[in-house]
Amino acid sequence: KVTENAKNSLASLRRENRRLEPTLAIIQAHNDQLIQEANKNFAKEIGLRVIHICLPESSTKDEIVSEILRLNEDPNVQGLALDLPESLYSSKVLNAVKPEKDVDGLSSVNLGHLVHGDVRDCLVPPTVCAVMELLEDIGGKKVLLVGARGAEGAALQSVLRRRGAAVLSCHWKAPQLQSELRHADAVVFGSAKPDDVPVSWVKPGATIINCAHGLSENHSYDQQNNPAAEKTVGSLAVAMRMQNMVKNMERWIQSQQYRKWDLHCLKLQPLSPVPSDIEISRAQSPKAVDVLAKEIGLLTDEIEIYGQTKAKVRLSLLERLKDQPDGKYVLVAGITPTPLGEGKSTVTVGLVQALTAHLNINSFACLRQPSQGPTFGVKGGAAGGGYAQVIPMEEFNLHLTGDIHAITAANNLLAAAIDARILHENTQSDKSLYNRLVPVVNGVRGFSAIQLARLRRLGINKSDPETLTEEEISKFVRLDIDPSTITWQRVVDTNDRFLRKITVGQANTEKGFVRQAQFDIAVASEIMAILALTTSLQDMKERLGKMVVANDQKGEPVTAEDLGVTGALAVLMKDAIKPTLMQTLEGTPVFVHAGPFANIAHGNSSVLADKIALKLVGEKGFVVTEAGFGADIGMEKFFNIKCRASGLVPSVVVLVATVRALKMHGGGPNVTAGAPLKKEYTEENLQLVADGCCNLQKQIQITQLFGVPVVVALNVFKTDSPAEVDLVCKIAKESGAFDAVPCNHWSAGGRGAVKLAQAVEKAANQKNSFKYLYSLELPIVEKIRIIAQKVYGAQDIELSPVAQSQVDRYSRQGFGNLPICMAKTHLSLSHQPERKGVPTGFILPISDVRASIGAGFIYPLVGTMSTMPGLPTRPCFYDIDLDPLTEQVKGLF
Repeated sequence: KVTENAKNSLASLRRENRRLEPTLAIIQAHNDQLIQEANKNFAKEIGLRVIHICLPESSTKDEIVSEILRLNEDPNVQGLALDLPESLYSSKVLNAVKPEKDVDGLSSVNLGHLVHGDVRDCLVPPTVCAVMELLEDIGGKKVLLVGARGAEGAALQSVLRRRGAAVLSCHWKAPQLQSELRHADAVVFGSAKPDDVPVSWVKPGATIINCAHGLSENHSYDQQNNPAAEKTVGSLAVAMRMQNMVKNMERWIQSQQYRKWDLHCLKLQPLSPVPSDIEISRAQSPKAVDVLAKEIGLLTDEIEIYGQTKAKVRLSLLERLKDQPDGKYVLVAGITPTPLGEGKSTVTVGLVQALTAHLNINSFACLRQPSQGPTFGVKGGAAGGGYAQVIPMEEFNLHLTGDIHAITAANNLLAAAIDARILHENTQSDKSLYNRLVPVVNGVRGFSAIQLARLRRLGINKSDPETLTEEEISKFVRLDIDPSTITWQRVVDTNDRFLRKITVGQANTEKGFVRQAQFDIAVASEIMAILALTTSLQDMKERLGKMVVANDQKGEPVTAEDLGVTGALAVLMKDAIKPTLMQTLEGTPVFVHAGPFANIAHGNSSVLADKIALKLVGEKGFVVTEAGFGADIGMEKFFNIKCRASGLVPSVVVLVATVRALKMHGGGPNVTAGAPLKKEYTEENLQLVADGCCNLQKQIQITQLFGVPVVVALNVFKTDSPAEVDLVCKIAKESGAFDAVPCNHWSAGGRGAVKLAQAVEKAANQKNSFKYLYSLELPIVEKIRIIAQKVYGAQDIELSPVAQSQVDRYSRQGFGNLPICMAKTHLSLSHQPERKGVPTGFILPISDVRASIGAGFIYPLVGTMSTMPGLPTRPCFYDIDLDPLTEQVKGLF
């Protein structure tokens, strides 16, 4: 009956989950083949897969625990059971089993639920189930447990008492044993009965249940005046174990479903005047990240915890929730900014705090990881600001979980591989190169997998290294890199202007191979752009292999795959691909992942973070992400590059504006980072504001090109007058914005962005006719022209001879159908930073055209683009310090 019920239940689960392969692992440390066979037979009959891990009887508890921990982390094992000698059943061993895999129900967590009556959250141990099945109605009867110790004994007592039995327990040497046996209606032997305890002591007619006879048959005692039937739990207990495994599968399947959020937001008590960002951050006590993860429906095996407040989230979640509908997708962009920035990150954080902490709507912020260059340079951190920021802000801005360091290591490994390969090819014969590239190991010469792939690309369909001809060997070993065409640079995550041009190879050991090179800042690496655009580990590996690092002497591209380094790069990036979970000041979830440059790259956080967040928030939730610089750059790239890579469709654009920036566009004096603002920016001036709204109107028009509703968020400063705020909102709505809302989240937290959140929620329900700006099939030059004319307002474009030559080369090499990533100043719609407002009639000069083939875009350079910032006269690091007693960071902003 037990087996049949379990079999039918499992069949039902399989009908609903076609790919279900339930696997039970049993760790065995004895030589009882009978028990092993029984486990296999019952499992086979029910339809379970069983793995037996047979350890020696002499195994120590530590060895058992080590095996348990290994199986705990095996995603293909859903249940774990133990068949051990009694001496090994310690709390250390039993509690090593993950509660969610504890089929025998003997861990303290499981027993705690059982004792407290939380039967939905626990499994009754199989032996206990078998005892209860064998006992008749026991309500009001006296049951004696003899020799039943430990977890199993505790479970037995709990279940029997819940069934209404009067339970007593004693050991075999107890002086009152004979008396207790004489009065008990049922006796359960938890361990083997000693010979000096005769069955005649048992009350005549009492039921005896023996839990210690393994799988041997029932015994009957027919002694004078005391006929007593002894029943053993053996086979029944094994069947009950399998039934528990099926129940565990039901729980496991349930755990894999989307979980409703149970988020407990943190309370804010904003102060006036508003303290510094780091003081605000430090005044709030963040939730432990594992608590946050559980609140938003993440499973324990889907997070990798880094300290108390950060955790990596595994990509396996996407497979688990693949059938879960996505939430709404919101992009925060901005008008053409001042050098001070207009607060897109702050608006992003304030918006999700408002949605979740104040409107009770699931939301996730997806932000870029900041480079440490600006953090120690002039800009400072990027965690938002005031009462709308990610915490702890010092952990957000410094190192995080090491993703940028992984990118640096991978990037520089590839750079080293390029120069080393050129050196070795310049100084060795074909034969020497071949012998070193394909060495004899233990008497056998063999190609690696990546070398076999290169042979296939060369049209050499051979796998035996001894069969290549001299010509084939030469083709295989020679990349013939043209040093003058190397585009791959070394990187470091520090603003260091003296690395903008360097000479490498000056040591005598490099045998005269000297060339000019440069360092870029780490976030300018193509590997960072790949991290931001990739959709899976396999996709990342393929993109890394496609990266073009140079051309050969024939003008053909040389890739990371040709250099044989793809696998190694993927290994260095295997953890960086997982988004990092953090939280806002009000305890709402944030993903921090990737931070590509917004000029030579697309300037958006990762596709993977967005995809995971869209599943987690649920169909009615919101994911809010940010685009770098103004809408003409960051938003355009978000739509034409990121959305093409992800296949995601945005619901709403939030366009951030400030009175300060609009006054600048209306003809106000220059705004300089670090210098006090002129009086035009701190006193009411409605004419300047009205004149500057032309830039806001243009950015609204750019958004409308893509068919997405736009809500204007006016980031309010204390120097803004009510009349100025009202004027901006009025003009924005008249210019086609769905709504325009003043926001005070910087000083009030999420409460100051509630109206913005309500406007975004309404806009997300509007008709959405999202479309890309251009077809990928168009020629490269035509795609550049469309962006220049429709987005920037240029009259036309003009390509330099170098740029035209590169366009011709990329088109010839088969890269002409990639999207365009314009590298242009963010301080003007034109190529001239000093031209504010809405410049017209200009010709956009394209000085050069380059390609990030692995990331998947062509990037034209409009003027000169620096990929290595420098330090100012007074960098931020003057104010940054560490308290040696408390280890608290000071001076970050």
